Amino acid sequence: MGPVRKQKNPLQGVVHWVKRQPPKIKVGLGIAAGILSLLFLRLVVQDHDNLFVAAESVHAIGIMVLIYKLTKEKTCAGLSLKSQELTAIFLAVRLYCSVVMEYDIHTILDTMTLITTLWVIYTIRFKLKSSHLAEMDNLPIYYVLIPCTVLALLVHPKTSHHIVNRIFWAFCVYLEAVSVLPQLRVMQNTKVVEPFTAHYVFALGVARFLSCAHWVLQMLDSRSFLLSALGYGVWPSMVLLSEIVQTFILADFCYYYVKSVYEGQLMVRLPSGVV
Repeated sequence: MGPVRKQKNPLQGVVHWVKRQPPKIKVGLGIAAGILSLLFLRLVVQDHDNLFVAAESVHAIGIMVLIYKLTKEKTCAGLSLKSQELTAIFLAVRLYCSVVMEYDIHTILDTMTLITTLWVIYTIRFKLKSSHLAEMDNLPIYYVLIPCTVLALLVHPKTSHHIVNRIFWAFCVYLEAVSVLPQLRVMQNTKVVEPFTAHYVFALGVARFLSCAHWVLQMLDSRSFLLSALGYGVWPSMVLLSEIVQTFILADFCYYYVKSVYEGQLMVRLPSGVV
Protein backbone atom coordinates (compact mmCIF):
# COMPACT_ATOMS: atom_id res chain seq x y z
CA MET A 1 0.00 0.00 0.00
CA GLY A 2 1.39 3.37 -1.02
CA PRO A 3 1.91 6.36 1.26
CA VAL A 4 -1.19 8.21 2.39
CA ARG A 5 -1.49 11.54 0.63
CA LYS A 6 -2.12 14.49 2.93
CA GLN A 7 -5.49 16.04 2.17
CA LYS A 8 -5.34 19.72 1.38
CA ASN A 9 -7.31 22.19 3.43
CA PRO A 10 -9.66 24.03 0.98
CA LEU A 11 -9.31 27.29 2.92
CA GLN A 12 -5.54 27.01 2.79
CA GLY A 13 -5.74 26.49 -0.95
CA VAL A 14 -7.85 29.62 -1.37
CA VAL A 15 -5.42 31.66 0.76
CA HIS A 16 -2.42 30.49 -1.27
CA TRP A 17 -4.28 31.25 -4.51
CA VAL A 18 -5.09 34.81 -3.36
CA LYS A 19 -1.46 35.38 -2.30
CA ARG A 20 -0.28 34.49 -5.82
CA GLN A 21 -2.55 37.05 -7.49
CA PRO A 22 -1.24 40.45 -8.70
CA PRO A 23 -2.23 43.58 -6.69
CA LYS A 24 -5.01 44.61 -9.09
CA ILE A 25 -6.70 41.22 -8.78
CA LYS A 26 -6.41 41.39 -4.98
CA VAL A 27 -8.07 44.82 -4.99
CA GLY A 28 -10.88 43.47 -7.16
CA LEU A 29 -11.35 40.49 -4.87
CA GLY A 30 -11.44 42.80 -1.86
CA ILE A 31 -14.12 44.99 -3.45
CA ALA A 32 -16.15 41.90 -4.38
CA ALA A 33 -15.86 40.58 -0.82
CA GLY A 34 -17.01 43.95 0.54
CA ILE A 35 -20.05 44.01 -1.77
CA LEU A 36 -20.99 40.44 -0.82
CA SER A 37 -20.64 41.34 2.86
CA LEU A 38 -22.95 44.33 2.39
CA LEU A 39 -25.55 42.15 0.66
CA PHE A 40 -25.32 39.62 3.49
CA LEU A 41 -25.76 42.33 6.14
CA ARG A 42 -28.73 43.76 4.26
CA LEU A 43 -30.42 40.36 4.34
CA VAL A 44 -29.77 39.51 8.00
CA VAL A 45 -29.89 42.93 9.73
CA GLN A 46 -33.40 44.34 9.86
CA ASP A 47 -32.64 47.58 11.73
CA HIS A 48 -29.61 49.21 10.12
CA ASP A 49 -29.03 51.36 13.22
CA ASN A 50 -27.84 48.15 14.89
CA LEU A 51 -24.81 48.27 12.58
CA PHE A 52 -23.79 51.64 14.02
CA VAL A 53 -24.20 50.30 17.55
CA ALA A 54 -22.13 47.26 16.55
CA ALA A 55 -19.44 49.56 15.08
CA GLU A 56 -19.22 51.56 18.31
CA SER A 57 -19.12 48.32 20.33
CA VAL A 58 -16.23 46.93 18.26
CA HIS A 59 -14.41 50.27 18.63
CA ALA A 60 -14.94 50.02 22.39
CA ILE A 61 -13.49 46.49 22.37
CA GLY A 62 -10.43 47.85 20.56
CA ILE A 63 -10.00 50.53 23.23
CA MET A 64 -10.33 47.87 25.95
CA VAL A 65 -7.43 46.04 24.28
CA LEU A 66 -5.43 49.28 24.42
CA ILE A 67 -6.25 49.76 28.08
CA TYR A 68 -5.10 46.20 28.81
CA LYS A 69 -1.83 46.84 26.96
CA LEU A 70 -1.20 50.11 28.79
CA THR A 71 -2.05 48.81 32.27
CA LYS A 72 -0.53 45.31 32.10
CA GLU A 73 2.48 45.75 29.83
CA LYS A 74 3.25 49.31 30.99
CA THR A 75 4.25 50.39 27.49
CA CYS A 76 2.72 52.41 24.68
CA ALA A 77 5.32 51.45 22.07
CA GLY A 78 3.75 51.20 18.63
CA LEU A 79 0.81 53.46 19.45
CA SER A 80 0.25 56.85 17.86
CA LEU A 81 -0.57 59.58 20.38
CA LYS A 82 -1.61 61.81 17.48
CA SER A 83 -4.22 59.33 16.25
CA GLN A 84 -5.67 59.15 19.76
CA GLU A 85 -5.80 62.96 19.94
CA LEU A 86 -7.52 63.18 16.55
CA THR A 87 -9.99 60.53 17.69
CA ALA A 88 -10.75 62.55 20.83
CA ILE A 89 -11.29 65.69 18.73
CA PHE A 90 -13.78 64.13 16.33
CA LEU A 91 -15.57 62.34 19.18
CA ALA A 92 -15.89 65.59 21.16
CA VAL A 93 -17.24 67.46 18.12
CA ARG A 94 -19.60 64.61 17.25
CA LEU A 95 -20.79 64.46 20.85
CA TYR A 96 -21.56 68.20 20.76
CA CYS A 97 -23.49 67.77 17.50
CA SER A 98 -25.35 64.80 18.93
CA VAL A 99 -26.43 66.76 22.01
CA VAL A 100 -27.62 69.87 20.16
CA MET A 101 -29.03 68.15 17.07
CA GLU A 102 -30.32 64.67 17.99
CA TYR A 103 -29.90 63.21 21.46
CA ASP A 104 -30.06 59.38 21.18
CA ILE A 105 -28.17 56.14 21.90
CA HIS A 106 -25.25 57.45 19.79
CA THR A 107 -24.75 60.23 22.35
CA ILE A 108 -24.25 57.71 25.17
CA LEU A 109 -21.91 55.54 23.10
CA ASP A 110 -19.81 58.53 22.01
CA THR A 111 -19.58 59.76 25.62
CA MET A 112 -18.21 56.42 26.82
CA THR A 113 -15.76 56.16 23.92
CA LEU A 114 -14.54 59.73 24.43
CA ILE A 115 -13.90 59.16 28.15
CA THR A 116 -11.82 56.03 27.52
CA THR A 117 -9.93 57.71 24.66
CA LEU A 118 -9.04 60.66 26.92
CA TRP A 119 -7.76 58.17 29.51
CA VAL A 120 -5.55 56.54 26.85
CA ILE A 121 -4.19 59.97 25.84
CA TYR A 122 -3.44 60.88 29.47
CA THR A 123 -1.66 57.56 30.04
CA ILE A 124 0.50 57.85 26.91
CA ARG A 125 1.33 61.53 27.42
CA PHE A 126 2.14 61.43 31.15
CA LYS A 127 2.43 57.94 32.69
CA LEU A 128 4.14 56.06 29.84
CA LYS A 129 5.80 58.94 28.03
CA SER A 130 9.23 57.25 28.08
CA SER A 131 7.99 54.33 25.97
CA HIS A 132 6.24 56.47 23.36
CA LEU A 133 8.06 56.32 20.02
CA ALA A 134 7.73 60.03 19.26
CA GLU A 135 10.24 59.87 16.40
CA MET A 136 8.03 57.27 14.67
CA ASP A 137 4.82 59.20 15.37
CA ASN A 138 5.93 61.92 12.96
CA LEU A 139 2.90 62.82 10.86
CA PRO A 140 2.16 66.52 11.59
CA ILE A 141 -1.35 66.73 13.03
CA TYR A 142 -2.17 69.87 11.05
CA TYR A 143 -1.76 67.83 7.84
CA VAL A 144 -5.03 66.20 8.89
CA LEU A 145 -6.86 69.01 10.71
CA ILE A 146 -6.45 71.80 8.13
CA PRO A 147 -7.81 69.90 5.08
CA CYS A 148 -10.76 68.61 7.15
CA THR A 149 -11.55 72.15 8.34
CA VAL A 150 -11.38 73.64 4.84
CA LEU A 151 -13.51 70.84 3.41
CA ALA A 152 -16.09 71.26 6.19
CA LEU A 153 -16.35 74.99 5.42
CA LEU A 154 -16.90 74.24 1.73
CA VAL A 155 -19.11 71.14 1.90
CA HIS A 156 -21.53 70.65 4.81
CA PRO A 157 -25.19 69.67 5.32
CA LYS A 158 -27.93 71.88 3.89
CA THR A 159 -30.34 71.32 6.76
CA SER A 160 -32.32 73.62 9.05
CA HIS A 161 -29.67 73.51 11.82
CA HIS A 162 -27.44 76.49 12.64
CA ILE A 163 -24.57 76.94 10.17
CA VAL A 164 -21.94 76.43 12.90
CA ASN A 165 -23.46 73.10 13.91
CA ARG A 166 -23.61 71.98 10.28
CA ILE A 167 -19.92 72.81 9.78
CA PHE A 168 -19.01 70.97 12.98
CA TRP A 169 -20.98 67.96 11.79
CA ALA A 170 -19.12 67.90 8.48
CA PHE A 171 -15.76 68.40 10.25
CA CYS A 172 -16.20 65.37 12.50
CA VAL A 173 -17.27 63.18 9.55
CA TYR A 174 -14.16 64.12 7.56
CA LEU A 175 -11.82 63.88 10.55
CA GLU A 176 -13.09 60.44 11.55
CA ALA A 177 -12.30 59.19 8.04
CA VAL A 178 -8.59 60.07 8.29
CA SER A 179 -7.89 60.08 12.05
CA VAL A 180 -6.09 56.74 11.80
CA LEU A 181 -3.43 58.09 9.39
CA PRO A 182 -0.84 58.88 12.12
CA GLN A 183 -1.23 55.32 13.47
CA LEU A 184 -0.66 53.94 9.99
CA ARG A 185 2.46 56.13 9.69
CA VAL A 186 3.83 54.64 12.93
CA MET A 187 3.24 51.12 11.61
CA GLN A 188 4.82 52.06 8.29
CA ASN A 189 7.92 53.28 10.11
CA THR A 190 8.25 50.27 12.41
CA LYS A 191 7.25 47.59 9.80
CA VAL A 192 6.41 45.19 12.66
CA VAL A 193 3.20 45.60 14.68
CA GLU A 194 3.03 43.94 18.09
CA PRO A 195 -0.11 41.90 18.96
CA PHE A 196 -2.14 44.33 21.11
CA THR A 197 -1.65 47.25 18.71
CA ALA A 198 -2.55 44.96 15.81
CA HIS A 199 -5.74 43.82 17.60
CA TYR A 200 -6.70 47.45 18.20
CA VAL A 201 -6.14 48.56 14.60
CA PHE A 202 -7.99 45.49 13.29
CA ALA A 203 -10.92 46.34 15.59
CA LEU A 204 -10.87 49.85 14.11
CA GLY A 205 -11.00 48.35 10.62
CA VAL A 206 -14.00 46.18 11.50
CA ALA A 207 -15.74 49.12 13.21
CA ARG A 208 -15.17 51.35 10.17
CA PHE A 209 -16.58 48.68 7.85
CA LEU A 210 -19.71 48.28 9.98
CA SER A 211 -20.15 52.06 10.11
CA CYS A 212 -19.74 52.24 6.33
CA ALA A 213 -22.28 49.43 5.91
CA HIS A 214 -24.69 51.36 8.14
CA TRP A 215 -24.55 54.44 5.92
CA VAL A 216 -24.62 52.53 2.61
CA LEU A 217 -27.59 50.38 3.60
CA GLN A 218 -29.46 53.35 5.03
CA MET A 219 -29.05 55.20 1.75
CA LEU A 220 -30.16 52.16 -0.25
CA ASP A 221 -33.24 51.82 1.92
CA SER A 222 -35.89 54.02 0.32
CA ARG A 223 -37.96 53.90 3.52
CA SER A 224 -35.18 55.53 5.54
CA PHE A 225 -35.41 59.15 6.64
CA LEU A 226 -31.61 59.43 6.50
CA LEU A 227 -31.44 61.05 3.08
CA SER A 228 -33.89 63.77 4.06
CA ALA A 229 -32.05 64.26 7.37
CA LEU A 230 -28.73 64.71 5.54
CA GLY A 231 -30.16 67.40 3.30
CA TYR A 232 -29.48 67.88 -0.40
CA GLY A 233 -26.58 68.77 -2.68
CA VAL A 234 -23.09 67.27 -2.51
CA TRP A 235 -23.16 66.50 1.22
CA PRO A 236 -24.84 63.02 1.16
CA SER A 237 -22.29 61.87 -1.43
CA MET A 238 -19.43 63.26 0.69
CA VAL A 239 -20.68 61.36 3.73
CA LEU A 240 -20.73 58.13 1.74
CA LEU A 241 -17.29 58.85 0.24
CA SER A 242 -15.85 59.54 3.72
CA GLU A 243 -17.17 56.22 5.01
CA ILE A 244 -15.72 54.35 2.03
CA VAL A 245 -12.35 56.12 2.36
CA GLN A 246 -11.93 55.26 6.03
CA THR A 247 -12.82 51.63 5.30
CA PHE A 248 -10.29 51.27 2.48
CA ILE A 249 -7.56 53.05 4.45
CA LEU A 250 -7.54 50.12 6.89
CA ALA A 251 -8.44 47.31 4.45
CA ASP A 252 -4.81 46.58 3.51
CA PHE A 253 -3.71 46.25 7.13
CA CYS A 254 -6.70 44.02 7.95
CA TYR A 255 -5.64 41.68 5.13
CA TYR A 256 -2.14 41.28 6.60
CA TYR A 257 -3.59 40.93 10.10
CA VAL A 258 -5.84 38.03 9.04
CA LYS A 259 -2.93 36.51 7.09
CA SER A 260 -0.67 36.66 10.15
CA VAL A 261 -3.33 35.15 12.43
CA TYR A 262 -3.97 32.35 9.93
CA GLU A 263 -0.25 31.59 9.77
CA GLY A 264 0.01 31.58 13.57
CA GLN A 265 2.26 34.63 13.80
CA LEU A 266 2.00 36.85 16.87
CA MET A 267 3.57 39.85 15.16
CA VAL A 268 2.06 41.43 12.04
CA ARG A 269 4.86 42.09 9.55
CA LEU A 270 4.09 44.68 6.89
CA PRO A 271 5.88 44.86 3.52
CA SER A 272 7.17 48.26 2.43
CA GLY A 273 4.49 50.61 1.16
CA VAL A 274 1.53 48.73 2.64
CA VAL A 275 0.22 51.60 4.78
